[in-house]
Amino acid sequence: MPGPIPNSHISGVFVIVFAILTKISFWNNFYQFSDRLIYMKTKAFRTLKSVLYQVGEQAGFLGLVFKNSVKKGFEWNELAHQCYLIGYKSFPIVTLTGFVLGFVLTLQSEPSMKAFGAESLVPGMVAISAIREICPVIVALICAGKISSGIGAELGSMSVTEQIDAMEVSGASPVQYLVVTRISACILMVPLLTSLADAVALLGGYMGTTIAGGMSFPLYFRKAMSSLAFSDLVPAVIKTIFFGFVIGYVGCFKGYHSNRGTESVGRAANSAVVTASVWIIVIDAIAVQITNALYYN
Repeated sequence: MPGPIPNSHISGVFVIVFAILTKISFWNNFYQFSDRLIYMKTKAFRTLKSVLYQVGEQAGFLGLVFKNSVKKGFEWNELAHQCYLIGYKSFPIVTLTGFVLGFVLTLQSEPSMKAFGAESLVPGMVAISAIREICPVIVALICAGKISSGIGAELGSMSVTEQIDAMEVSGASPVQYLVVTRISACILMVPLLTSLADAVALLGGYMGTTIAGGMSFPLYFRKAMSSLAFSDLVPAVIKTIFFGFVIGYVGCFKGYHSNRGTESVGRAANSAVVTASVWIIVIDAIAVQITNALYYN
């Protein structure tokens, strides 16, 4: 009869088995990590490809817009109609917004300024704050929600119902008639709407000052105008032109390239609002840095 297996042999077997299992586990983890790495690499490549495709598509559409802007046969009647829809139809909400901005800003800042004995600086503070930053950005965001979504939904519905294709078949230029006119109207109307909001904000500030402490109308506007400089007006007007271009361009792009189907109309309108709002904030941040570097330093 064979004798019992020595303990050293049993220990050696366990060591070998453990080493084999450890090696198998290592290679399994390695393969899983490799698969996960390949998946992440593939996903990143697809995301980069999608982003580059969208950038190229927008660049091509932008070039098409510029090309049709200098093309003969500009649609002046359609431009006037779009200025009426974009500008005149937005007067009530812009007026109300500007008045509330100036009114609330005055009521909120009056107690703090009074604590330092600087009530006389409130008109100038309201004027500078409203004209430099608050009114341009708020009005642009309102226009992004009202105008950009409307353009996206309108052109999206025209794309879904194949009206744009019908214009191309008939020999008309849909970009020149639908896109260029709307972008031009936004570029013209957004600065005018912002100027209206600035003026109404000063009026709202005067009403707030009257409620808080009282100041004569001529004195209020004299203090407000004396605190403003040419360098406060020019950058604000210039950036509203870019705001108008972004609002019109994003709305037209999202609506013009909406997919087939009724759901794409809602997605185009929603995407136009979000994208235009983000671009407005980015452009405002860049404009503030440039303005500070050129004027205020």
